[in-house]
Amino acid sequence: MENEFVRKRHWITEAEFLDRLAAASLIPGPGSTEVAIFIGQAKRGWAGLVIGGCCFIIPAALLVTFIAAVYERFGSLPQVAGILYGIKPAVIAIILQALWSLARTAIKSKLLAVLGVLAVFLSGFGVAPLVVLGIAGIASGGAEWFKRRADVSLTAIPVFGRFGVLLGTAAAVPVSMIRLFLSFLKIGAVVFGSGYLLLVFLRTEFVDRLHWLTEKQLIDAVAVGQFTPGPVFTTATFIGYLVAGIPGALIATLGISCRGLHSWL
Repeated sequence: MENEFVRKRHWITEAEFLDRLAAASLIPGPGSTEVAIFIGQAKRGWAGLVIGGCCFIIPAALLVTFIAAVYERFGSLPQVAGILYGIKPAVIAIILQALWSLARTAIKSKLLAVLGVLAVFLSGFGVAPLVVLGIAGIASGGAEWFKRRADVSLTAIPVFGRFGVLLGTAAAVPVSMIRLFLSFLKIGAVVFGSGYLLLVFLRTEFVDRLHWLTEKQLIDAVAVGQFTPGPVFTTATFIGYLVAGIPGALIATLGISCRGLHSWL
């Protein structure tokens, strides 16, 4: 986006792009989609807002739905499996490169570096992602509180901790459209900035908790979301199709993108 809209077309300045990227990182929902929406609104108001968001989401969702249908029909064939085997290592390399770039941007102090290492450690021991995020946020907030010596109430911390535990212990239920929508709505509500954090929540929700997907299916879904154009969260479209066909693909796409719709306002 930076290359297209700042350097190539000169539609917005570097400062304007960074401001919109920062705003997208501060609110929940898919960051890349929100930036596309912001840029469309900046150029053509409400019409640009709608066109920017729809053109970024809909073509990718349709393409991924088609690929999901082919995968479900032919995914077990050796020829198709060979293609996916070749894609998966490349996807991992792309994610690692993106994480490295994000880490260099995000880790601006020793405290943040320690929190990053702590998050890796806790995640390695199976701590729920929301709890890891909660601990990191509380630790960072506490350090900032002590630094500024502000009179900040910490009464919400136990409540947040219990909320994270409740989400982490939800019982597995049969596939239903309502639960599918709410699962992706919840994931979209707690994903800030980069869509790569989405991958952790997908595994926790659909493999570990609900048992709607196998590890192999999740990796394949991530691979499809990576090698198709559009936002990373089209992985949700693929998963929705696998568990509930075309209606599931539509519901999953709506659920994961709904938390980005508030940026349209």
